[in-house]
Amino acid sequence: MTMFKPGDPGYDEHRLGWNRTFESRPALVAVAATAADIQVAVRAAREHDLPLAVQATGHGAVSPADGALLLKTTALTGVEIDPRRRIARVGPGAVWADVNRAAARYGLAGLAGRCGTVGVTGYTLGGGQSWLSRTFGFAADSVLAADLVTADGVALTATAEHHPDLFWALRGGGGNFGVVTSLEFRLYPVSRVYSGMSLYPAERAFDVLSAYRQWALDEPEAMNTAVLLIRLPPSPLIPAPLRGRRVLAIRAFHHGELGDRVLAPLLAAAGPPLLDAFTMRSFPDAARATNGPDAPPMPNRQEVELFATLPDEVLHAVVEAGAADSPLAFAEVRHWGGAMADPGPHAGPAGHRDVSFSVLAVGAYPAPDHTAVDSVLDRLAGRLRPYATGGSFLTLLTDPARTRTAFTADNYTRLAAVKRVWDPGNFFRTGHNIPPAPARKATS
Repeated sequence: MTMFKPGDPGYDEHRLGWNRTFESRPALVAVAATAADIQVAVRAAREHDLPLAVQATGHGAVSPADGALLLKTTALTGVEIDPRRRIARVGPGAVWADVNRAAARYGLAGLAGRCGTVGVTGYTLGGGQSWLSRTFGFAADSVLAADLVTADGVALTATAEHHPDLFWALRGGGGNFGVVTSLEFRLYPVSRVYSGMSLYPAERAFDVLSAYRQWALDEPEAMNTAVLLIRLPPSPLIPAPLRGRRVLAIRAFHHGELGDRVLAPLLAAAGPPLLDAFTMRSFPDAARATNGPDAPPMPNRQEVELFATLPDEVLHAVVEAGAADSPLAFAEVRHWGGAMADPGPHAGPAGHRDVSFSVLAVGAYPAPDHTAVDSVLDRLAGRLRPYATGGSFLTLLTDPARTRTAFTADNYTRLAAVKRVWDPGNFFRTGHNIPPAPARKATS
């Protein structure tokens, strides 16, 4: 394990994550080279009464790690695929691009996130909404085992048979219950998918969103879709006439055959495209094509709200937020449900399973002025919330004050009770924190 103090060469490099909205100033950065290093770091933080923050890629950072021991797991990138059992075992620094490539050799896929540079472990512990989630559920639902270090510095393995309460909490409760040193999860027989993105003039946005909310009601579980207003990046992967332009996009990811027929009514409602890039692709290629180029590290803010239905007022708010002169990167409407809503009796606390739609809006902050982005997102949030459920998804939520909204009331109560057992002192409290439930008073 390598240590960096403020002023040391390498300190600034290692303290920064992908999300540059804040620049953490930890008291110490510990870069783990082995799983045993993680246990040492946890015990050292306890011994010196330092808060502990854990970072693989820093995509999910929601609060600064000032004065903390920042434990970096970035180097622990191991990925093992068992093709016979259709299982992956990954280190806490592995990213989805690594898993996608390794699993694809055997015609398999995991429930990867949008961006290949996102860390597998943090994403999965927070629930994980995949381009295949309507087909196979939350990423957390596929977890089979987790090796971790607890708040007491003890290394153990949590499964459905061993420490079942802890295992339940890990599958959606975030980083509140330990530092995971390896994660084992199911893979699925997905070699090729009908996928991609079609682009349309932004002026069609309201009409297409209106058609989408109706079409989505009959969307089969094999299909996963989103409609968004997006400013295309100046990337060589984008046709030159469209670079930097604000457009309407339809994204789709269909497992199995006949994806083109399923999507055809929605595309017909959208009208002639500026670009139609739907085709059959390998799973890794589909993930890249559907999401577009991975964004570099940046300061940003995003707002997410969940909806049972999408009234016109919500669609008008999304269209306004994604207008041509908007500073936002994108404003997206996405349909959920499917397998996410029917996980079986032993699912963890991930997400709001009965939600139909989400609105996600993201803006990159042009340093140092946040005014333009905050103004648009504040207005959008104000217009959306009267119609929203009040819930959120943990992995899409950047406001730690809203952590409770990522869970149902019953699941949050149960998570706090599990926290009381495994971390009564709330040692793991950075980021999206679930404080332990108060100890029960003794009765005479």
